[in-house]
Amino acid sequence: MTGFLKRNLYIIFFLLLIPACYAQPSTMQQKDSLKFSNKIVPDNIWREAYIALSHYPELKETPIEFRFKKNIKKSFMQAQPKIGGIFKKKKNRSYLIFINEKFKIEDEVFDLTTVPSEVLIGWLGHELGHIMDYRDRSGLEMLWFGIKYITSENYIREAERRADTYAVNHGLGEHIIATKNFIINHSRLSDTYKDRIQDLYLSPEEIMVLIDDFHSR
Repeated sequence: MTGFLKRNLYIIFFLLLIPACYAQPSTMQQKDSLKFSNKIVPDNIWREAYIALSHYPELKETPIEFRFKKNIKKSFMQAQPKIGGIFKKKKNRSYLIFINEKFKIEDEVFDLTTVPSEVLIGWLGHELGHIMDYRDRSGLEMLWFGIKYITSENYIREAERRADTYAVNHGLGEHIIATKNFIINHSRLSDTYKDRIQDLYLSPEEIMVLIDDFHSR
C-alpha cells in the first residue's frame, strides 16, 4: 500500500475518533479516579471494573483508562485505542473505555444508579472483549476496522459478537446474560429496539451454549 493511501486512511480514522478522544472529561472523572499500576478507573465503578479485569489476565500489562464522558452516541460504553499510539507496537498500545454518564434508549434514561452491579460487570467485560479483539491487529488493520464498523451493519454484528464471545470465554458468561436480559426484559423498551439488540449481539441462548462449552473444557 502506498504511503499516500496509508496517510489518508490515518486521517480518516483520526477524524472519526477525534471527538471521543479529545472530549473534555466529565467532572465526575476529574475528581474521582483511582490509578492502580497501568489502569485508571473512576472510583464509583472500581469494584465492577476490577472484577471484569480479573477475568482477563492477558490484559494485565495493557494500559487501560476507564473514563466517563457525556453523549456517546448510540452506546452506553465504547472501547478504542488511544489515537497517539495506534501505530505503536501492539504491546505498547494504550486503550480507553468511555462510559456514558447517562444513556438514553428511546424515552428511557439509564445511568449508573439504575444499572445493577452484575450488569455493569457484563458491560465492562464486553468492552474488554473489544480490547482483546484490537490487541492483535496492526495499526492499518485498526484503521480498516474503524472504517468498516461505521459503514457496515454486518461488520458491527461480527465485531459485537466477537466481543461477547471473548467475554464468555473468559468466564463472564453469566454477567453477559445479565446484561442482555437487562435490556431484553425491560418493559419500557420497544420490541424493535430489543430485536435489534438480539440481532447484533449474541442471544442469551447462544451465550448459554458458549458457557456450557467453557465449563466442559
